Amino acid sequence: MRTEPYEGSVGDLLAANLKAARARRGVSLSEAARLSGISKATLSQLESGTGNPTVETVFSLSRALGEPISALLEPHPHQGMTVIRAAEVAPLVGDGVDLRPYGRIESAGLLCELYDQQVRAGARQESPGHVGTEHTVVRSGVLRVDVDGVRVELGPGDYVSFDASAPHAYSAPAGPVRSVLFVNHRADAKAPADAPH
Repeated sequence: MRTEPYEGSVGDLLAANLKAARARRGVSLSEAARLSGISKATLSQLESGTGNPTVETVFSLSRALGEPISALLEPHPHQGMTVIRAAEVAPLVGDGVDLRPYGRIESAGLLCELYDQQVRAGARQESPGHVGTEHTVVRSGVLRVDVDGVRVELGPGDYVSFDASAPHAYSAPAGPVRSVLFVNHRADAKAPADAPH
C-alpha cells in the first residue's frame, strides 16, 4: 500500500472540478452564472484558480450544477492510501464556519461527504436547506443547532442528525466549536434550485 499526501488548495480543486462539472452537464459559463447567482467574472476567476471560494459560493455551485459538494472539492481518486493533513487543507470560509472537505464515500448509490467544521466564536452559519441528512459530532466547545424552529445545544461527544432540507443554522455562543460534519444522500439526489444552502 502506498501513501499519497493530499496536495493542492481548495481553490485549485474547485477550479479543476468546476470545469469538469460544467462539461459533464453541458452548461456554459454564462448559464452557470445565471443558475448559481454568481457573476460570470467571479466564476471565471474560480475556474482559473485565482478566485477565493466561500462556503456559500460552493453550495450555490453545487445546487446550480446538480453536483454533490464533495464532487467540486475532492481530489481525483487514486490507488493506495489517502492522507490529508489539516494544515495542508485551506478551509472554505462562510459567514460563521470554516469548513475543510476531507472526502466522500460512495457505496450502493449512497454518498457520504466528510468535513471538519469549525464554528467561530459568536458566529452563526445559516442554511435555508439542501439535499441530504446532516450528522454532526461535537469535538470541543458548545454548539447551538437550530433546525426548523427547534434549538438544541451540544457539548463534546454529543451528536445530532436532521433532515438537511429544513432551514438550519450552527452557532457558537460560548466560544469556538470544533465538530465533524457528515452529509449523506443518494448519489443521484438533486437539491431544488430554489433552496440554496
